[in-house]
Amino acid sequence: MFCPKCRGIMFPTDGYWVCKRCGEKIPIDTANSTVVRETKEERELLIIDEQTDTLPKTKVECPACHNNEAYWVIRQTRAADEPETRIYRCTKCGHTWREYA
Repeated sequence: MFCPKCRGIMFPTDGYWVCKRCGEKIPIDTANSTVVRETKEERELLIIDEQTDTLPKTKVECPACHNNEAYWVIRQTRAADEPETRIYRCTKCGHTWREYA
């Protein structure tokens, strides 16, 4: 719903449509309105699995054990117009860390 005063977007709050821009409040007509709330589900993303024998290796220092070799992959974890993320896993201790370009 849009605010009749300033044309900003109104949000449902405690039985009212409230404009965060100008503060206008309009009672929600429960007979003619449906409010749907969505929540994002947290999910774990597996970047490097246990089968690492086919992954490339590079010389980089592990922040956990100071070993000088790690497996690596590159993933696009942010918007397409932003640089990729390099993800490393230590060949000695298995510690995983990210490097943002």
